Amino acid sequence: MSLVVFEHVSLSLGGKTIIDDLDWRLADRERIGLVGPNGSGKTTILRLLAEQQVPDGGLIRRRRDLRVGYLSQDVSVEGGKPLLTFVLDGVPARRAIEDSIEECERGIAAASAAATDAELLMELAEELAELHDGLAHFEAHFSEHQAKRILAGLGFKTSDLTRDVDEFSGGWKMRAVLAGLLFQRPDLLLLDEPTNHLDMPSVAWLSSFLRRYDRAFILISHDREFLNEQITRVVSFEIEGIRSYEGNYDQYERQREEEEELILNRMKNQEREREHLTAFINRFRAKASKAAAVQSRVKQLEKLDSIEAPRERKKIRFKFPSVERSGRDVLITKGLSKSFGEREILKDLELFAERGERIALLGVNGAGKTTLLRILASEIEASSGTFTYGHNTKIAYYAQHHADTLRGDSTAYDEVRRASTKATHEGIRTALGAMLFGDTEIEKKISVLSGGERARVALARILVDPGNVLLMDEPTNHLDLGSSEKLAEALIEYDGTLLFVSHHKQLIRKLATKIWYVENGRVLVYPGTFDDYVASCEVRGDDAPAATGAPVTPTTGPARSVTTQVKAPSPGAATKAAPAPERAAVKDEPRSREDEKARKRQEADLRTTRNKKLKPLRQRVTELEASIARLEAKVKESSEALSDPAVYDDAAKRDGVLRDLTRSQAELEVATESWMEESATLETLERELAASEP
Repeated sequence: MSLVVFEHVSLSLGGKTIIDDLDWRLADRERIGLVGPNGSGKTTILRLLAEQQVPDGGLIRRRRDLRVGYLSQDVSVEGGKPLLTFVLDGVPARRAIEDSIEECERGIAAASAAATDAELLMELAEELAELHDGLAHFEAHFSEHQAKRILAGLGFKTSDLTRDVDEFSGGWKMRAVLAGLLFQRPDLLLLDEPTNHLDMPSVAWLSSFLRRYDRAFILISHDREFLNEQITRVVSFEIEGIRSYEGNYDQYERQREEEEELILNRMKNQEREREHLTAFINRFRAKASKAAAVQSRVKQLEKLDSIEAPRERKKIRFKFPSVERSGRDVLITKGLSKSFGEREILKDLELFAERGERIALLGVNGAGKTTLLRILASEIEASSGTFTYGHNTKIAYYAQHHADTLRGDSTAYDEVRRASTKATHEGIRTALGAMLFGDTEIEKKISVLSGGERARVALARILVDPGNVLLMDEPTNHLDLGSSEKLAEALIEYDGTLLFVSHHKQLIRKLATKIWYVENGRVLVYPGTFDDYVASCEVRGDDAPAATGAPVTPTTGPARSVTTQVKAPSPGAATKAAPAPERAAVKDEPRSREDEKARKRQEADLRTTRNKKLKPLRQRVTELEASIARLEAKVKESSEALSDPAVYDDAAKRDGVLRDLTRSQAELEVATESWMEESATLETLERELAASEP
């Protein structure tokens, strides 16, 4: 059954076409990954589904009772409620039932005090009992215990449950909103980069929860592993339009590669044919005996249209420039500590980093990873202890909240120029160009850029002057998946020393040569790769969900349904038929002519009434059946055309056939579903009218 159906939906923003004549059906329990570069329209699709945006054209039909939950990247949370209450109140029916119970109890108290008649008290008592039954049923599906388990899974402590949500930082507010959505268990869950502010244990817990989620969801994520674990279908924003592919993200990439390889092979075959025809024509053009054959080849050559090569969307392509060689000892800390008030975050750290190491800082949120990086970047001061950089070191810092380091009234060009006094005009343009900023984009104000665009500006600032010690805090946040992977490739080739914080397992697996695990104010050092670290934890039996991503039992699962079956009597069982009612022998009396006319008028009126109700439905069903037959013929025609290799020789024709096939299939699904619904309504009405006839 469809949850949402898009019919010829179009939308443009700022003069740019985001969606063009889209037909799309979202079915119940689908697990969709929405992929595409930043700015392609992924978040716009979610906003359309959440009814926070309206299309310019077309129609979006939703199931009548559809409940949608939307986690955006920019959450807005009002304070004034304790965390647990905030999550529980996300399901409004709870508050309505509790208010009704309080009102009913006040009514009983008032009636008892006034010595009202017993009948009214009995009615109020029955109403109160029904309300308590409703609350018990509600608690079975939305219990406080479930809310607490979800909050614990997302990293909240028991002491956090009574804190006002306004006391939490932006990242923890996002977790609170996510907890509320998971607790509500909507029919359609829309998640826009849900892992951006989660640490690795919370990502592992969320992954386990979603694997068991028995309703539909659409996921946007830059984490390849997380996508592969969750989705069974990819909806991608390609240059030729929005496409749909079965399978996970890796399978989607293979399918795209196979499509492109097929087109390239057809291009090569056509080019060989063109060369062969041209060679024949040139060789025998002057021979009269070959004139007919030459003319035949000329006509064949004229019919050969160029096959359009697969177009690639622009991607960030860059590498960090070579940096000056530092001394062997890059960083030494002695007794480094940091406290905020009475809360001690880091305590007596004795750390050491050598030239060329790529060190990943792991640990739960709040453990002190970002605090340690900020101290090493000289953004904040340590409470005690020292840190020293070695000979010929130069530090560059990429902040997690890079937007805070960019000036809103500056242009992208000015921000990159401000990062380095030595950068040339050509170097700045090259760095911004590598981040997909063209001649006009470099003059845009930071305040109008999206989160992904600001992240690319921050990367361009480092690109013009990276230094030989690079500190990066969640560098892939706000980047699309393709850009995240290009960044990882560039960092692998970076010849300086790297310290970075990330919850992105694939990035850590690709980069890390050493692990610093921050926990309880200390830093545990694990030499080797991320996989070496995971293996060492497993050997020792450490409880390290941050590394292993061990599945956590989700708080919700498929609802159980209990069916009561009535046992039929066995074939050999003796049965006693109920006696048929005796019909009194009554002699038919002759009907008068007036009675007969009245009977016929009544039957005619019934037929007229029935036809008035049934005719529009029958006509609608007939029209839908005709549409289905027409669309099935179009699908068959397009499919047969695509089975002919000659179709691929004409790029425009091939693309047109593919578009026609996709559109016809989508329209056929919509028409078939509408026909099923209308037919069911027609059958029900026919039965009801037949039963009402005398």
